[in-house]
Amino acid sequence: MKTTWDIFCTVVDNYGDIGVTWRLARQLVAEHDLAVRLWVDDLQAFARLCPQASIQAGQQWQQGVEICHWPVTWHDAQPAQVVVGAFACQLPDGYIEAMARQPTPPLWLNLDYLSAEDWVEGCHGLPSPQANGLRKFFFFPGFTENTGGLLREASLLPRCEAFRHSPDERAKFLTGLAVHPQEGARLISLFAYENPQLGNWLDVLAADAHPTHLLVPQGRILGDLGNWLGEADLPVGALHRRGALTVQVLPFVSQDDYDRLLWSCDFNAVRGEDSFVRAQWAGVPMLWHIYIQEENAHWEKLEAFLALYRQGLSAAAGQALTELWRAWNMDRPMGQAWLALQPHWDEVREHARQWQAAQAARPDLATRLVQFYRNSL
Repeated sequence: MKTTWDIFCTVVDNYGDIGVTWRLARQLVAEHDLAVRLWVDDLQAFARLCPQASIQAGQQWQQGVEICHWPVTWHDAQPAQVVVGAFACQLPDGYIEAMARQPTPPLWLNLDYLSAEDWVEGCHGLPSPQANGLRKFFFFPGFTENTGGLLREASLLPRCEAFRHSPDERAKFLTGLAVHPQEGARLISLFAYENPQLGNWLDVLAADAHPTHLLVPQGRILGDLGNWLGEADLPVGALHRRGALTVQVLPFVSQDDYDRLLWSCDFNAVRGEDSFVRAQWAGVPMLWHIYIQEENAHWEKLEAFLALYRQGLSAAAGQALTELWRAWNMDRPMGQAWLALQPHWDEVREHARQWQAAQAARPDLATRLVQFYRNSL
C-alpha cells in the first residue's frame, strides 16, 4: 500500500501558494510513489497552472494527483498518514477531529514560507503540541543544510541544460509564443507585483544602445506597463517598441512553459515564492519582487537572502546587485541601479550558475519531507 499524503492549500496570492503545492504534489507522486490528495479552495487559480483541470469538479485526477475542491468535499475524508498544511493555512475543524481519532495519529506538517533568515534553522523540524493531543511540526524550506531545501524535480536541471544547449528548441518555444527577438537582443522576463519604479527602469532600457526584448506574462504589473506606454489596455500579444526596447505581453502559461521562459531569458524579474525558486534553477541573473508585508516586514527577508546570495561575488558586484534589488523593492531609482550593475554583468551571470549548482548539491524539498516522515516512524 502506498503511503497517503494530504496537502491543503488556501490560495492567498493568486498563484504562489498553489504553484508550490501543485509542484510538490506532482513530485511526491512521480518520484516517491505516494498517494497524494491536493485540497484546493480556488480551482480557478489551479486551472491557470493546470489548463486541463475542471473548475467545477469536486474531485478529479490530474497527473496522478487527486485534486479535491476544499471546503466542498472534505467532510467524509479519511485523514492521510501525512498531512501537510501549506503556508499556515487552517485545516477544517472536522478534519482535525478525525486526525485525533486515528489509532495512529498522522504526521502533521506545517510547510512554511521560504526564508533565508537565521531563525529558520532553529525552528525547522520543531514540534508544536496541540490541545487535542496531536503534534504539528514546523517544516521550513530554505537555502542551507539545516532547513528543508528547495523544490526541485530530479529531471529539472538536466532538462534545463538540454534546453540551454539546443538553440533550435529555444527558438521553437519562443516562436510558439509569437516571440521573435531582434538578433543579439537581451531577453528579459518580467513577472511582478505593481511597482512605481517600472517606468524608470524602462526609460533606461529604451535609451540603451543595446536592444532589449521584454516579455511580460499576464499579471499585476501590466497596469504600470500600460501607464508607461500610454495604453489603457494591453491584451495578450500586444507588441510595442520604444527606442531600443521592445515590450511584448505573453499569455499566462503552464508551469512547465514558464520554466522554459525563464531558461530562454538572459535576465528574469520574478515575484513571490514559486517563480523566485524557479528563477534560481534557471541559473541566470535575476531580480526578486518580494511579497509586500505590513510595516515593510518583508525587507528583513529580502536582506537575509541578499546576504546569503551575494557570498562569492566581489564587493563591487555584490553591492551593485544589492542596490538593484533594494531599488525594485524599496521604491528607489531603478534605472540608476540597473546601469550600475552592467559593468559586473559577466560576474553576476557566472555567480547565478554557481548558486544553482550549490543549491542542487543539497537534497530537494520533497525528498527531505519524505525522509522526515520515515524518520518519524
